[in-house]
Amino acid sequence: MGQGRSLCSLWSSRKILRIRKGMNFMGKEGNRRDVFPKNQSPLPIGRFSVAIVFLLSALFVAGELRADNPSAASRPAAPPTTQPGWFDLPEILITATRGELKSFAAPYMTDIVRLNNFSGQRLYRTTTKALENIPGIMVQKTSHAQGSPYIRGFTGFRTLMLVDGIRLNNSVFRDGPNQYWNLIDPYTIDRLEVVKGPSSVLYGSDAIGGTVNAILRRPEGYGEGFKWYRQVYARVSTAERSYVGRGEINATYGPWFGVLIGGTWKDFGDVDGGGSVGPQEWTGYNVYSGDVRMEYHPDAKTTWTFAHYQLYEDDAWRTHKTIHGISWEGTSIGSERRRVIDEGRSLTYLRFAKRNTGAFVDAMELTASFQTLRERRWRTKSNYKSDKQGVDVKTYGLGAQFQTPSRVGTWTYGLEWYHDEVDSFKHKYNADGSFDKSEVQGPVGDNASYDLFGAYIQNKIPLAERLDVILGGRYTYARAAADNVKDPDTGNKISITDDWDAIVGSARLSWFVDPDEHVNIFGGVSQGFRAPNLSDLTRLDTARTNELETPTTGLEPEKFISYEAGVKVKYENFSMQAAYFLTDIEDMIVRVPTGNVIDGDNEVTKKNAGNGYVQGVELAARYRFHPQFAVFGAFAWMYGEIDTYPTSNPVTRSEPIDRIMSPTGHLGLRWDHPNKKFWAEIVGTAAGEADQLSTRDQADTQRIPPGGTPGYVKVDLRGGWKIKDGLEVWAGLENLTNADYRIHGSGVNEPGINFKIGMKWRF
Repeated sequence: MGQGRSLCSLWSSRKILRIRKGMNFMGKEGNRRDVFPKNQSPLPIGRFSVAIVFLLSALFVAGELRADNPSAASRPAAPPTTQPGWFDLPEILITATRGELKSFAAPYMTDIVRLNNFSGQRLYRTTTKALENIPGIMVQKTSHAQGSPYIRGFTGFRTLMLVDGIRLNNSVFRDGPNQYWNLIDPYTIDRLEVVKGPSSVLYGSDAIGGTVNAILRRPEGYGEGFKWYRQVYARVSTAERSYVGRGEINATYGPWFGVLIGGTWKDFGDVDGGGSVGPQEWTGYNVYSGDVRMEYHPDAKTTWTFAHYQLYEDDAWRTHKTIHGISWEGTSIGSERRRVIDEGRSLTYLRFAKRNTGAFVDAMELTASFQTLRERRWRTKSNYKSDKQGVDVKTYGLGAQFQTPSRVGTWTYGLEWYHDEVDSFKHKYNADGSFDKSEVQGPVGDNASYDLFGAYIQNKIPLAERLDVILGGRYTYARAAADNVKDPDTGNKISITDDWDAIVGSARLSWFVDPDEHVNIFGGVSQGFRAPNLSDLTRLDTARTNELETPTTGLEPEKFISYEAGVKVKYENFSMQAAYFLTDIEDMIVRVPTGNVIDGDNEVTKKNAGNGYVQGVELAARYRFHPQFAVFGAFAWMYGEIDTYPTSNPVTRSEPIDRIMSPTGHLGLRWDHPNKKFWAEIVGTAAGEADQLSTRDQADTQRIPPGGTPGYVKVDLRGGWKIKDGLEVWAGLENLTNADYRIHGSGVNEPGINFKIGMKWRF
């Protein structure tokens, strides 16, 4: 790993203003651990990153730009055209390169999940649930309302969620599992595009484990005159005790104007676990959402889009922390009497897009967005003392992206800026029922702000007839400020201001082995970057079992560099992709026990001590051996280690990465009727025992059993029937053997045998 860390060290990261307070874990004041061998001088700062950017700039200046070479990457993305099914290589995706590109040609492991088309409908209860069968992704669930994907070993603020290309991540996203990805209504999504590995060059901070882009549904039926239809969805399930309904109105006028308006209501009851688990109390919750999307096309090359999406999640309990949790395979039960969260999210954006102009800038996209996040948590401790805390985030965003074709490749470049305004509070209830409002802050610093600016450039260059290279570079600047932060040592109010910047680079290669382009050998190296956010710096809230995370200042950016090599194969009846990846980690922010106990919880602080790696193998394939039958499967294995502080002593130890995914595979058989009105599939999933545990995993006794989470095998059966035009029905019988299992690190068990049925009626 020495080579990887040396490359990771070639980094431009400048701390502008820093407040240091408390213990200095880095040795002598102002010094950081030297990652270079003794007597070896580090190369100039950021050489790898700067070299990429310099090369891109030189090519941009030297290339003779052409207006008569419109780029395919600048055209609007079209839906995948292959027969939908697990682990197909879809024809088109946009997330990997910020432009239209055939998935087979992308020099990454890529996946697409179609959520609302007939042949791919699997009645997912949440957006994160739709990711669980992608190799290399494990969807942990602190509760059934709080799904958090682990992508190549990372979750929380080290994975990036986009909604129509707009960042969902904000500065209060925390380390470890969080619930925010579940605040996107799956009924509003056309497809999820998944690109695994660091994508910091194109998408900035947080894009470490992977980037998921939720491409939202658009109005349908453009043509002559006025057209409109109504559409209703319904879904019920047994073990989930759930009822879901949605209504929509879709209208278009000629080829110029379209509108889609919808609303969704979900009632999830207490989930029945498999085996003898039975109902898991207080695991139900309600969801309400509404959305509107309008498009105006003044001509064939121009689109104006206005969209608004809003979702509210009501009464979602975190049961494993309470007396209502269950003891499973030796896990402990929490002591709190109540811990419940209400939260809401909204996104509003306006976008102007122009494509195929034939000018110097062949395509452009300008976006202005506004998002809100509102979170409230009520807690009653074992001693009946109660408190309420909350956070409100307003996020303003601006983005500009351009594409230019040239003799030296297709250029994609742009700027983006996001600004968070954060208010946070914590109120304790007095014996007389009044509020004690004396607390300095809530779960994060109060009266806080966070700015994230990025400028990026990328060039897709055809080096030879069947050899393409993609080079990219990005400059990022981040600034955090919080006026009201509680000093963990004195309890006094302090303020924090910090700045960072960095340059990162990426180089990816695709080689099409044969003239017919059936085999693509790909690989590359990509730097990743994550600036400390407000959660890193100011969080004052419970973490894992019996842990309290307190504010920490003086943190530095995390740095990553990932190597990937793989192959894609695509024939008429056979498709496959496989890859090996290695991500080297430097200065990751890890939690450190201080030895202090605050209100019965063990205090943990943070520091840049995490150096290590994660590596793995991913494989997905599909073979249609008969016009109506196909077999498909996937497998993933990974392992990683990171330096941690298992005790309050200032001594590090290399341990397995928290909640590392166990070896997991899927195998299925699918049947499609010749008239495409029926389909059915049976899928088996097997996961090995998750017994590679860190010290913090072992201490998380409310979620992880002693010795690790047991492996499991489950079988699902699903199918669909297109009764007539406008009327479709789907059904599924999941976990046929009623297996009793939970996903590693989760606080609840998965449903037992579960019958689901859903329908869509367009009229």
